[in-house]
Amino acid sequence: MKILEIFENKLRYKNYSFNTIKVYKQTLYQYFKETGCKDPYQISTKEIINYLETKSFSSIAQQNQFIGCLKLFARFILDKKDIHLNKIERPKSEIKIPRIIEKDFLIEKLSNIKNIKHKAILTLAYSTGMRVSEICNLKIEDIDSKRMLIYVKNGKGRKDRIVPLTQTVLILLREHYKLEKPITYIFNGQNKGNKYTPKSCNEIVKKYIGQNYHFHLLRHSNATALLEAGTDLRYIQSHLGHSSSKTTEIYTHVSTTKIQNLKVPI
Repeated sequence: MKILEIFENKLRYKNYSFNTIKVYKQTLYQYFKETGCKDPYQISTKEIINYLETKSFSSIAQQNQFIGCLKLFARFILDKKDIHLNKIERPKSEIKIPRIIEKDFLIEKLSNIKNIKHKAILTLAYSTGMRVSEICNLKIEDIDSKRMLIYVKNGKGRKDRIVPLTQTVLILLREHYKLEKPITYIFNGQNKGNKYTPKSCNEIVKKYIGQNYHFHLLRHSNATALLEAGTDLRYIQSHLGHSSSKTTEIYTHVSTTKIQNLKVPI
């Protein structure tokens, strides 16, 4: 559909991330399909609101995804003013305690991995709390071994940040480099010019750590380990690349050390 291309180009012009553009384009297509829309330019704000209020969503996240997409469609394509868009309200978010992998168990699992590439990927993720997409997009030039820093470029929300590089991780990365000889990206796919994929990253988590785990749990585990070591919450926020401190504060609910040290009245 031509309208999807126009919407995609508008989002790209507004500097939205590749993943956001992909998801919103698919979401808008689903909206057109479900409503049987023949002329997208004639859609009213009232129709959008009615759709959002009557649709059964599988989760709060999916509901917010549709709201975000259709708000941008109304603003960028239909030229609806904010006074109309304000009628589309977001649901109250669910507060879920993030799941983590127990520290000693995780370190033992990582130490037993023989494949250097896989060991380097998982150790790097746990050490830095980097997202799976950030690990896959990491380039050789992003490693500063002199200053012991890793430059995370164009992360979520198109934000750059710096995370520490430990000696343990540096040694693993150098071993990996000698074996694999990557060209651009540190972790290659089957072809040296291609980068490793998020799917492959999740597969090695299940292979080495357990079928019930997934890659993002390494990020949660990193944040919790930092908190339990006494790291300031504001630093953890910067370290993880969170826009809001409220996102980081969720880790205070999973820190067993903090809970065990609470001085309860009786």
